[in-house]
Amino acid sequence: MKVLLWIILFFNAGVSFSQKTAAEINRLRESHLLELLDSTNSILTSEERSHFVGVDYYPFDENYQIEGTFKKSRGRKFEMPTSTERKAIYRRYGYLEFTFEDQLYRLTVYQNVASKRKTTYEGDLFIPFRDATSSNETYGGGRYLDLKIPSSSNVIIDFNLAYNPYCAYSPRYSCPIPPEENTLPIPIRAGEKYLNSH
Repeated sequence: MKVLLWIILFFNAGVSFSQKTAAEINRLRESHLLELLDSTNSILTSEERSHFVGVDYYPFDENYQIEGTFKKSRGRKFEMPTSTERKAIYRRYGYLEFTFEDQLYRLTVYQNVASKRKTTYEGDLFIPFRDATSSNETYGGGRYLDLKIPSSSNVIIDFNLAYNPYCAYSPRYSCPIPPEENTLPIPIRAGEKYLNSH
């Protein structure tokens, strides 16, 4: 229950893409580290914690709190590959379009077909992505952003809230791999970096 509560607090704190302060984001990051190190939950085993080298982030940067436009465009169900043989069933729900350094970019927004039926995850959307830092400064399997179904087309995309999947900490997890269409050709130097701990 404690782990689930943190997941709701940490990720839903950013899912509405409301603009957060540096202090708010730093508090979320501190909570994330404490949960990973907490021996009372099952995120990491005792052996994994013994090899855990910490969590690293880019400094908070308000330039990565970007105004964007959400466009709904639902697609058919499909199997999103994961880091294991498991296939996760998702549906394209829409797109986020945003301009960064005078260039227009687009990220596809997905909805987990199974999770949408659960009250806890009602309205949750998912944005897995890679960028030019992936496999170098950040986790090679990509990073994630979460989003609640927007009430309007105007959103704030806060890449300071980009986070690693649990696969970055432990091979025991099965994590969705970002589809090719969600590969940004630019470096997104915001959010969580990668420290190889296993």
